[in-house]
Amino acid sequence: MRADRLITIILLLQNNGKLTTKALAKELDVTERTIHRDMEALSRTGIPVFAERGRHGGWSILESYRTNLTGLKESEIRTLFVSPSTQLLDDLGMTHTSEEARNKLIASLPANYRKNAKDVWNRIHVDMSTWRKQKEKIMSFEVLKDAIWKENKLKIEYQRADGKTNERVVRPLGLVAKGSRWYFIASKENDEKRNYRASRILSAIPIEETFERPKGFNLAQYWESSTKAFIENLPKYEVRVKVMPSILTRLKYSGQFVQIVEVENKTQGDWISVKLSFDTEDEAKSHILGFADQIKVIEPKELHDKILKMAESLVAFYKDGK
Repeated sequence: MRADRLITIILLLQNNGKLTTKALAKELDVTERTIHRDMEALSRTGIPVFAERGRHGGWSILESYRTNLTGLKESEIRTLFVSPSTQLLDDLGMTHTSEEARNKLIASLPANYRKNAKDVWNRIHVDMSTWRKQKEKIMSFEVLKDAIWKENKLKIEYQRADGKTNERVVRPLGLVAKGSRWYFIASKENDEKRNYRASRILSAIPIEETFERPKGFNLAQYWESSTKAFIENLPKYEVRVKVMPSILTRLKYSGQFVQIVEVENKTQGDWISVKLSFDTEDEAKSHILGFADQIKVIEPKELHDKILKMAESLVAFYKDGK
């Protein structure tokens, strides 16, 4: 077990250049004291690891030292060959490069592993597209990608959710694919990081000015904390209803803005008590009205009254015949 951990430390240092004791301990799920003992063990075996003190310090391995560790496990090889999303690779212009890289990797494997690696392509396929193939058009995708690699500031024109547009200068940090939708991550001049829906960037113009990426910035960690904060701050409008058993399954798949919070096991006559959560009252009204006499609102009382008025207006409208 320890031998595997020591090899992992070498690979981490080779790939990252420098890592703190805390970062290594978190990555390997051990204590910082264990990392210090592991470093002593590596040093005793002749591996040139050394520590830098100070604010930007950490563990490193001499630039001149490189080792080829070929002891990949079969499970690790399978992981490398899981089919990536073709759609996302197409968006990034990396489809052909990805295929070439996988072919080269297969050629480097021991003969007894090659067939198993190829079989992964035929057993697992990742498709990130939607059923209706609704692909968002991104006006300046190539400009965004180029600026991220070159660390070039951009002047973007962005359309907000309310339809209003504004211009701003940003420092590109990365792109994130959420399902089949792309988000552009950038910081403003005051270093505040923001997420922009890429399809709402109407134009992006490079500025003849580069910037330095924030030290220690980790795109995956930032996105995880950002989405967590977004979900926690989403508006919530909860409703208690009674539904006919025949529509219970349909409730789960009838809309993206509704969540089933609770379903009571016991039925009350022909009805089942269910708690639903919506983003807004308007979404609740239109969703519930769509199920007609197969669902009825118990609380809040004001929602019950508003849906009743909507239903009466609808009946009057069709009776009028205009």
